[in-house]
Amino acid sequence: MRLTDREIKLIKGINKDQFLNDGNGLYLRVHPSGNKEWRYRYKTTYGKQTWLPLGIYPSLTLAQARLKAHEEKSKRINGDDPFYLKTKALEDKAKALAKQKARLTVVELFNRWVTLDISKRKDKGAEVIRCFEKDIIPVIGSLPAEDVTKAHIASITDTCLTRGSDRMAKVVLSLIRQMFRFAQDRDIVQIDPTATIRKNKVGKPEIERDRVLNESEIEELAKKLNATRLNESAKLAVWVALGTGCRIGELLKAKWQDVDLNAKTWVIVPENSKNGKPITVHLSDFSSANLTKLKKIQPQSIWLYPNRENTNHLNTKTITKQIGDRQIGDENKLKNRSKDTQALVLKGGKWTPHDLRRTSATLMTALGVLPDIADRCLNHVEQNKLRRTYMQHSYTQEKKDAWDLIGKRLEILTNLNTKNLN
Repeated sequence: MRLTDREIKLIKGINKDQFLNDGNGLYLRVHPSGNKEWRYRYKTTYGKQTWLPLGIYPSLTLAQARLKAHEEKSKRINGDDPFYLKTKALEDKAKALAKQKARLTVVELFNRWVTLDISKRKDKGAEVIRCFEKDIIPVIGSLPAEDVTKAHIASITDTCLTRGSDRMAKVVLSLIRQMFRFAQDRDIVQIDPTATIRKNKVGKPEIERDRVLNESEIEELAKKLNATRLNESAKLAVWVALGTGCRIGELLKAKWQDVDLNAKTWVIVPENSKNGKPITVHLSDFSSANLTKLKKIQPQSIWLYPNRENTNHLNTKTITKQIGDRQIGDENKLKNRSKDTQALVLKGGKWTPHDLRRTSATLMTALGVLPDIADRCLNHVEQNKLRRTYMQHSYTQEKKDAWDLIGKRLEILTNLNTKNLN
């Protein structure tokens, strides 16, 4: 039997909810307080009975409630289930939140990249981490990785260019590109924001260095090193690097346990060499004499070049910086740096410790050493795969002869009497 307006007005609240059926799924709910509301009862798409609130009586009259119930029934017949739609909206919202939560920020992506890849590099990723912490993380670290755009990358490289560091701008671009390719390989991001940025368009074009000190400059360098206030160990590093052709970093990270001054050998261990390949360097009288002098400076240290606390080797950039500070010119003089701002500038212009390696190889070949032997003295990897695989001769004697040859020449150019030093 259907409800009437009179019946609805007269009904009072009791100690529990009352549900009065008007038919076709329409019910009047009477609360213990006497408040009344209309509800529509139906079976959802999932097969579950549920209630749909329609409105409060008397604001929503009996006639209006019946009309509204009829409308809801029509919607259900057409497949419009409010419970299903509400449930689906909640599910979609939950999925969206889960997806948002699952999106890695740049700093989270970076940490994963460091753990799975960068930490396996020889320096444990120290330089990469330093670069990211300085120039990249402060700018885009909090952004979701997939939201990073080309404009974000450009703002980072532009900052490097503004402070005059073209090389760092290119390094930053290269590192970000490596990280995003790592992310693409793991479907963390779909698009690499650096993909359309050309490295040669960032800053000035890179110019391949070809600086080589000629013999007159080596003589000039010997005089200037003697006159400058550069510390003695740094001066010796110049001559050891020139006499062996080693990288300055290989020298600064070396330990005395790898040097045998009696046998005149120095083993550059794999973890210190750039290509991860060890090499036994023969020490000529010239190189041996300079290392002997170096040993006397800090005889108790395990490193050839210990840091100030003697807890590790010297920072590999220290000698390069010390030499660079003595070639900057008065107009670029920096506070708390060397006052000898042009003490080591040579006739051919500025030079770096790495130029000594190139100079060493050039001087060897000028003295008649075959280029292949000079390459081996520098521990270069043979580029020809076939030769690298089948030609396994060590060239130990040939390399020894080459190091002795350049050592003798450097003795003359630097006026060093090794007989009085060994």
